[in-house]
Amino acid sequence: MSIAWLEADWPAPAGVRVISTYRGGGASSARFASLNLGDHVGDDPLNVAENRARLVREAGLPTEPCWLTQVHGVGVRNLDTEPRDSEAADAAFTCRPGRVCAILTADCLPIALASESGDRVGAAHAGWRGLAAGVIEATVGAMKIPPGRLLAWLGPAIGPEHFEVGPEVRQAFVDEDAGAEEAFATNARGRFMADLGLLARRRLRNLGIHRIFGGGQCTFAAPDKYFSHRRDANTGRQATLIWREQR
Repeated sequence: MSIAWLEADWPAPAGVRVISTYRGGGASSARFASLNLGDHVGDDPLNVAENRARLVREAGLPTEPCWLTQVHGVGVRNLDTEPRDSEAADAAFTCRPGRVCAILTADCLPIALASESGDRVGAAHAGWRGLAAGVIEATVGAMKIPPGRLLAWLGPAIGPEHFEVGPEVRQAFVDEDAGAEEAFATNARGRFMADLGLLARRRLRNLGIHRIFGGGQCTFAAPDKYFSHRRDANTGRQATLIWREQR
């Protein structure tokens, strides 16, 4: 069985590619079945290495992706100066063709960014902690592109029908942006159902990024396609990748 992925549907600049992997076609088994790309979740390292090799080969990637050590923070790595592992980071960007930014998720929101000219691309790992802490703002700032010249694509993430959070999560956003209240709906348990995609869109728009695409793919609701931490607890990770093609 070959691996498969979601092709980003957005008006990407020429030479810019974005894909988000599905969970099938890999070497892992049981709760990691089968294309688990995360090496930090307890899967057999040999299976993870095989899965990553299959991804590079079958997706025709120009090189091995730069796999970040993600910590739900706001660190951003410049792949042109730090192409391999250094310190923890939750976002990366590059100006060079052939370098692949990669974000691992299992409910958190992956965000791909590209300049309208296609000369700079980046990606961010945006769970609620990262969003609240400012990972989008940090990534856009590090890319040094005027926000109005950036396009964004939102990858698969847990949808608002399944993402229950406590009042402290809602407060973390509303304290900074009163309008963020629209992304939270009270449920029967007196807690809140949060819309990660809407929270991200608000932050992007507040920065001046208005060309925003993607969203709507719920990881929790599609167990045949995606890993979901909220649904399955200890599970694998899919990847969202963005790169500039070599010519």
